[in-house]
Amino acid sequence: MTGNDNISSARQNKWPWIWLAYTGFLFIDPVLEPNRHIWLATITVFITFLALFFGYVRATDEGRPLRFWMIGATFLLGLATFPWNSGGITFFIYVAGFLPFSIESKRRVLALFFVEALAILGEAYIFRAPGHFQIGWPNAIIGIFLLLIIGGGNIFFAEQKRADCKLRLAQEENVALAAVAERERIARDLHDVLGHTLSVIVLKAELAGRLIETDPHRAAHEMADVERTARTALSEVREAIGGYRSQGLSLELEKAQKTLQSAGVALSCESPVPQLSASEETVLCLTLREAVTNIVRHAMATQCRIRFSRSEDGYHSLLITDDGAQPKVREGNGLRGMRERVQSLGGRLSITTSPGVTILIELPHTPSQPTPQLDKAPLAAL
Repeated sequence: MTGNDNISSARQNKWPWIWLAYTGFLFIDPVLEPNRHIWLATITVFITFLALFFGYVRATDEGRPLRFWMIGATFLLGLATFPWNSGGITFFIYVAGFLPFSIESKRRVLALFFVEALAILGEAYIFRAPGHFQIGWPNAIIGIFLLLIIGGGNIFFAEQKRADCKLRLAQEENVALAAVAERERIARDLHDVLGHTLSVIVLKAELAGRLIETDPHRAAHEMADVERTARTALSEVREAIGGYRSQGLSLELEKAQKTLQSAGVALSCESPVPQLSASEETVLCLTLREAVTNIVRHAMATQCRIRFSRSEDGYHSLLITDDGAQPKVREGNGLRGMRERVQSLGGRLSITTSPGVTILIELPHTPSQPTPQLDKAPLAAL
């Protein structure tokens, strides 16, 4: 809980006690007509109500039955006090103020208001005759009026409070869901980015180890590439934590060509790179990177083909095939992250393994203004 939450909670805990000011009406009759018995009875009633009020305020939502008992006892205290002390009408008003915060049904609350009004009118009728107890009709009418005004106002405030609580719970749930989604995004990005980069580092380190005796100059060149790749991995980790941003499909194709070439796999791109939105390029770049990583790790391929196209139903598609051994495809974190990214844009992903492995990614076309990109590399270089 934050400091602001503590301050807000403290204010809410102190606020209900302000309403004890209404108990001042209990002492009007004893002051106007001093009588030892009325004073003793009024003080006794006042102390009893303080205990009931304290119990009601301290009761939590789990203690709702206890609140109902407190409200019922306050109502009975009003019935017992009103005939000999007109200030007893205050207890009926307290009941009307408590009910909306304890019962969610507006219809039930209004029905109980009606019962209270009947009780006030009934006592005013029974004790209307002059005698030891006498209730004036004006007091009864004023009491019913205040009951309806204060009770009706509290219905509004209670509903507003419940709406605020629901909104706060929804906001907390949204924050929790956003945190989970962000953790999943970082996990996917780290897997897609580091999985590829670390595979390149391992591949080049192994190549340098084989060349260190026969071709030291090339081995040194490969180790320099390892260093550059490691530095790139460090910056990509920072990007993944902050939110990965693609540098363009053309640049990703160049990286894929170099990676596959180091593994002895020839890459050919059979179509030009299409104009895509930033989000579409990001998804296709990470998908291509994951596919290349899997080819280097598992496929034992010699050829990899990439083709961009557009289907009749308006989908952009990326087809990635290799001629490697036919592995048993298991959907781990990489393929699962790839599928989630594609589906987040309303796309489709399918994988077949005969012959080799074929990955087909289809994304719905979303017209947008072309974003500035790095100069496209000539496809002939691939």
